[in-house]
Amino acid sequence: MKSLTAALCLALAPVMGAQAQSPRVDLSDVDRLQVLAGASDVLARAPDVDVDRLFKAVHAASRDEGEARGLCALFEPDADRSLAGLQRAANALGEQSRMRFIDAVSAVVVNGLQAPPRGYDPAVGEQALKAATVTGMMLHDGFLLGLSSTGADAASRHARCTAFRQMVDVLDGFGLAERVAATRYLLSEGLARYGGEL
Repeated sequence: MKSLTAALCLALAPVMGAQAQSPRVDLSDVDRLQVLAGASDVLARAPDVDVDRLFKAVHAASRDEGEARGLCALFEPDADRSLAGLQRAANALGEQSRMRFIDAVSAVVVNGLQAPPRGYDPAVGEQALKAATVTGMMLHDGFLLGLSSTGADAASRHARCTAFRQMVDVLDGFGLAERVAATRYLLSEGLARYGGEL
């Protein structure tokens, strides 16, 4: 666990110290096996306020058309979700968004390592996500179609990205507990499904 912290902190330290120049994310020295070994536990222990801070970083980036495209690219079936791919996606964001992500991820890692174990019920997060999906369908025409779109053509990619942005917007209107439960659930599912691609 301490080696995970060291690896991530070493990767983020130069970025956080770069006050005079545009911050960049460099994950080239991070050991993917260390990340995989401890990420789920860190995420489960991370305080709600830090998980919500990470959600807010995603929400802020999703509101910008160009930055949203970079985030959406990570959800494509053929996406590069390796550490190098995540690094490219992070560095494609604007400077303020990058700093928000760096600060949020740092808080999740550091405080997640220090926090005691907490009860986490994935069913609560799944339920919050279902509620957000229902709300999205009521608010936005074509929401479910976009969310379930599987095509590789430009129209399908655009529909998926639009639905992603709408979903994040809906979740932003939820209370803290529901929003955090949904975020924790999505991150946990992402690690379980795509962690091997790091």
